[in-house]
Amino acid sequence: MSTYELYARDPGDPHWQVPASGAARFGWEYGDGRERLLALYQKGKDKQWDGQRRIDWDLEVDPYDPLGTPDEAMSLYGTKHWAKLTDKDKGELRRHYASWQFSQFLHGEQGAMICAARIVESVPDMDAKFYSATQTMDEARHAEIYGRFLHEKIGMLYPINDNLQSLLGDTLRDSRWDMPYLGMQVLIEGLALAAFGMIRDTTDKPLPKQILAYVMQDEARHVAFGRMALRDYYKQLTDAELREREEFVIEGCHLMRDRLRGVEVLENFGIPKAEAEALSEQSEFLALFRKLLFSRIVPCVKDIGLWGKRLQQAYVDMGVLELGDSDLDLLMSQDEEIAERLDAERFAVEERERVAEVEQAIEEGAQS
Repeated sequence: MSTYELYARDPGDPHWQVPASGAARFGWEYGDGRERLLALYQKGKDKQWDGQRRIDWDLEVDPYDPLGTPDEAMSLYGTKHWAKLTDKDKGELRRHYASWQFSQFLHGEQGAMICAARIVESVPDMDAKFYSATQTMDEARHAEIYGRFLHEKIGMLYPINDNLQSLLGDTLRDSRWDMPYLGMQVLIEGLALAAFGMIRDTTDKPLPKQILAYVMQDEARHVAFGRMALRDYYKQLTDAELREREEFVIEGCHLMRDRLRGVEVLENFGIPKAEAEALSEQSEFLALFRKLLFSRIVPCVKDIGLWGKRLQQAYVDMGVLELGDSDLDLLMSQDEEIAERLDAERFAVEERERVAEVEQAIEEGAQS
């Protein structure tokens, strides 16, 4: 089935063309590189996996409650609109919200794939080109998986959010080679990781939990890559150059905090945009979610050396400055451990089932 038949809103032109700028950089040094980055490249090769095989696609998903979302998590909860909804309406609302969330994940992963390919093209160092090539494959796998989940399990997609598209466009149009790192690896991937983690840790549905855990295992490497490359490079920049990048971070953080709220879903339920924005703004769950969205971004921004007074004040105004002291390495290692533990649990169950089948076959053979 064509994806266009599944969109809840008209996505417009089937192609979005972003004019590219900047230089493609070749390097002739093949025998040298940063030890940490080459080790990450090796890990990127070792950890490749097949989304068709590692994920149990036979698991059933209720499209009207795909994530086990509690009533309190929906922006309409407790409003006059909520009181008018039937149980069927509430199921449809859950379906739309899950579709909107995972559609933004899908579009973001395509953006990440394109940005990773741009990094291969534009970054001057061969070790960074090597790693970015593995990341490009990772992001293709993630887009494939989210696309399959939306097509087969939910049966609905949403177009890319205007503000996510704006941030992606700004990231790709900039001719400086470090901007795809900053816009994608730090901001968009950082936000996505926090959103993935919140759903992974709260859903009681096994298929989305698998998908998110395995994607996050890859993303832990991607964030580590961005930190290594940008930390080294930003030590060489002037104060003026650093301030330019801090302004980009501030603008991007405001876009993500203020505009990624799922207002499009409420509009599809007949609520005017201004009222939908107000309802989203009043949601206690959304306020908590917003803060958690910055749990990966703020410590990463601080770690790479973008921590001027104006940026710090922006984070004070957003109420997230204290997140700069979070242990990002610990968060990343936990992401990897959760995926490995999930694998171990799944394979242990499968092994017990295989042993039981063999024992049953032996017993039946002995009786015949």
